[in-house]
Amino acid sequence: MSLRHALLGLLADRDASGYDLLKLFETSLSSAWPATQSQIYTELTKLADAGLITVTAQGPRGRKEYALTDAGLAELRHWLTETTPAQHARSDLLLRVFFLGVLTPEQGRTYLQWLADVSAQGYERLQAIEETADWDEGALSVHGRIALEYGLRFNTMRREWAEWATRQL
Repeated sequence: MSLRHALLGLLADRDASGYDLLKLFETSLSSAWPATQSQIYTELTKLADAGLITVTAQGPRGRKEYALTDAGLAELRHWLTETTPAQHARSDLLLRVFFLGVLTPEQGRTYLQWLADVSAQGYERLQAIEETADWDEGALSVHGRIALEYGLRFNTMRREWAEWATRQL
């Protein structure tokens, strides 16, 4: 996935300003694909230059509202249907587990407990989003809830696994 496609996907749901998109990222996509304000604004400029989005309104202090163009929708659909998602995932968290043998068992348990705690916090953060999001019946809400459920289940699994691994040491 790229930031480009994430922005096109969000704009497929509704027109939005850079600020609106940043907030959407923070409340929906940040656990799957984090992005900073400067990354989002830079990519919006590139998308506009490429004709994939257009500026539909300009407001005070340079605020711009963007809309997806037909070419942008075609690019998003192409990416969704004709490209294969990367299946290799690098995990700094898991790589460290391979080398816990160079630590004392207590240090290894401390790391794994930290990982369990981080996973529990991730679950709680996503649970808060689930409870406070303004869900509707639109496609972004429906599919956003499905993606959110993945994050909830993943964090639960990782916490349970880290607790199990702690007992193995």
